[in-house]
Amino acid sequence: MSSSKPDLAGRLAFLREAERLKNVLRSGHTSGGRRESTAEHSWRLCLMALTFADQLPDLDLLKVLKLCIVHDLGEAIHGDIPAIEQHAHPDKSAQERADLLTLTATLDASPGKEVLALWDEYEAADTPEALAVKAFDKLETMLQHNQGANPPDFDYDWNLGYGRKYTGGRPIFDQLRALIDAETRQHVRTRQHKEPSS
Repeated sequence: MSSSKPDLAGRLAFLREAERLKNVLRSGHTSGGRRESTAEHSWRLCLMALTFADQLPDLDLLKVLKLCIVHDLGEAIHGDIPAIEQHAHPDKSAQERADLLTLTATLDASPGKEVLALWDEYEAADTPEALAVKAFDKLETMLQHNQGANPPDFDYDWNLGYGRKYTGGRPIFDQLRALIDAETRQHVRTRQHKEPSS
């Protein structure tokens, strides 16, 4: 029994739609001072997972990288909701999943199902790989906040409470969190030093 040929045109159509993620801007800024895109965040999330893979030898690295690639893919249609505002958008997850279904509509069964299953796994955070990607996602966001050339009123204090639900539990995440939190506290001190006293 031969398998059917993949729908190459449908896969290219999917990639064309996914390109929209390059235009979705996040609230953080790059070191050059422009707002970063969600695609850029996803790229460095993959690089972060690869960089620290030797510290997580029990995890399936390919699965981790796949989760990194698709975790924000649904944002290609309706954009990013900054983490600081997500409490005001309780339907964020449902909207992203619906958008992901729209994005993958031109994919034939195998890749379409895989993308959706990976996204669902990330959202559920019930596998070691998904939990690791959740941790890396929070840490990469905080790292970018500290590295970015942000506006003068940027709220660095917010970093200190962000993502604690996911960044504990493994020594590597505890250690990275401590290093990034130390950078954040330095930004807070620097900002306080620059603020005029009332």
